Amino acid sequence: MDASDVAQNRRSRREHVFLTATLEVAGESVDVVLRNLSSEGALVCGKKLPQPGDAVLFHRQGLSAPGIVAWYHQGLAGIQFDIPLYPKELLRHIPSKENRPTLNIKRRPGLKPRPLTAGERAIVERWAAESAFALGD
Repeated sequence: MDASDVAQNRRSRREHVFLTATLEVAGESVDVVLRNLSSEGALVCGKKLPQPGDAVLFHRQGLSAPGIVAWYHQGLAGIQFDIPLYPKELLRHIPSKENRPTLNIKRRPGLKPRPLTAGERAIVERWAAESAFALGD
């Protein structure tokens, strides 16, 4: 099974994001980074994440969803929501492609090799002959 098979077997589409969120666990707040979000759950990363089976309350800008920690591995945790989120509720927290700023990146010109001129070659040969180390040593 490859990654495309896993993506096709998902119950709901995941939106890949990099946003801050909070998990409330047993009255304590844990800051997390939201890595992806779907109507059924979320992938979060952070320090001091709750363990699988722990009940959590997921918070992100006015969105609160109860759920449980489905799995945990090396600083990542999967949160399964108790009740699926409505698509419009979900999408309001994900920046649309139209609202994303366009980056006007000016790339520097590539470096292209060019042959040395006769004067440049003479300088290099003189420098090589006068240096303490002979080329190839």
